[in-house]
Amino acid sequence: MLAADPGASIAAIAAEAGVDRRTVYRRFGSREELLAAIYEARLTAIGEAIEDARLREAPVAVALHRYVENIVAVNRIWPVDLNRMLATDAVRERRNAYVAEVDAFLERATEEGLLRSGLPAGWVGVLLPEVTNLVVRQQPELSHGQAADLVVETLLQGIGAAHERES
Repeated sequence: MLAADPGASIAAIAAEAGVDRRTVYRRFGSREELLAAIYEARLTAIGEAIEDARLREAPVAVALHRYVENIVAVNRIWPVDLNRMLATDAVRERRNAYVAEVDAFLERATEEGLLRSGLPAGWVGVLLPEVTNLVVRQQPELSHGQAADLVVETLLQGIGAAHERES
């Protein structure tokens, strides 16, 4: 609900959840506490997605697909506005640690030849979440695995027709 309307009231959130707003306030003293809990849950899910993908030890192609599939699931479960989420230092620091871990993986993927070298520094690290977010928003009918297939294929093959002519 907050993803669709970041200004949604606690009363509206409570009604959507089927509880009284006092119930929400018993658990969360303020709107800010509720948002902090949501951000914490999203960050925890991101950390679990990274851990499950085994970015440091799994074969890079397998790790990439697993990571994207997991992040698609996180983005669908926790569709939180990242700009609002990054307003606090603690959240920003934790997210930056996850970004650094993914960037290290993307560097490994480049060194091992899965990703093309010679691209501008950080380009794939910026492109990957953008393409992943696009698939989540534009292709909601795809399963997490199918969405990951589309992201990985787009990332690795691009959208040009050159590889089709070579086949």
